[in-house]
Amino acid sequence: MKQIIFTKNDHSVIEEAFASGIPVVMPTDTIYGVTVPALEKKSVMKLYRLRKRNPNKPFIILISSLKDLALFDIFLDEEKKEYLKGFWPGEVTAILDCPQKEFYYLHRGTKALAFRVPKDKELIRLLKKTGPLVAPSANIEGMPEAKNIADAHGYFKEKAVYIDKGVIKGLPSTIISLANNKFEIIRKGSYKMNKNEYFRSSINN
Repeated sequence: MKQIIFTKNDHSVIEEAFASGIPVVMPTDTIYGVTVPALEKKSVMKLYRLRKRNPNKPFIILISSLKDLALFDIFLDEEKKEYLKGFWPGEVTAILDCPQKEFYYLHRGTKALAFRVPKDKELIRLLKKTGPLVAPSANIEGMPEAKNIADAHGYFKEKAVYIDKGVIKGLPSTIISLANNKFEIIRKGSYKMNKNEYFRSSINN
């Protein structure tokens, strides 16, 4: 693949990069992310090295719908499903229990994974083709998030393919946790939650 930076969100280019084991920096509906297929262990491990990511910290995973959770052997009760439908698609990431050993490379021993259904329809169409994608922010860990492709290229050079959509100044997603039968706000981000939206299941009583 000779050209590294593309200005069109061409699904065939992205799929070709993934097939070659190359990460893709692309816009999400919040910020630029650097992405690889979540169900391809080698690509995920490569991304940890590329981002110099703390090996004990899981990545956020983008999915096309609640149904994709079954790919990770996650099956929610109706109460949690209805709750998440209030945020998805949207800018809220939810941490859910995932104790399965086969997904250790994703949950890193935390036995939980963070998921989000983005609101961008083009991105949803892509996810239906590629399957779930790990999508951390496009930067080396501890460095500022890339606001444009020049920033991202400065981090990853020729080790990634880039989809250029100009400057993105969004905030990262808000992260909540429903793991371990508890509700917790982990990170305040682009979605501002109000107290009426806190999860009030019997598990918290």
